[in-house]
Amino acid sequence: MTLPDSVLATPKLPLDQDGGPVFSEPWEARVFAMTVKANETGIFSWNEWAETLGAELAKDGDGSGTSLGYYDHWLNAFETLLSRKGIAAAGQLQGLRDAWDRAARATPHGEPIELKR
Repeated sequence: MTLPDSVLATPKLPLDQDGGPVFSEPWEARVFAMTVKANETGIFSWNEWAETLGAELAKDGDGSGTSLGYYDHWLNAFETLLSRKGIAAAGQLQGLRDAWDRAARATPHGEPIELKR
């Protein structure tokens, strides 16, 4: 996938020496790709994305003492836009997070995590 310059110019995006995004975990790459695809299909503009992600990143300096990883902020911003656009309700997203957390805890180390229906 060739990424547009607007994606790679996202504030604080971790980049490798060749200017491509860096991911520590597979989920980070997945939410990155879903965000790019959602923008490409017109669910939200890149300006909307930048504003939402910027607001999320600013929360690290809000005095709450909570500091999240970059892609945790990215995921929160993505979920915020999905809720705002009526794509998914916040409760649905929280239910998916809870199911994922349960599946991750129940999965032996090194095994693929599978959500049960």
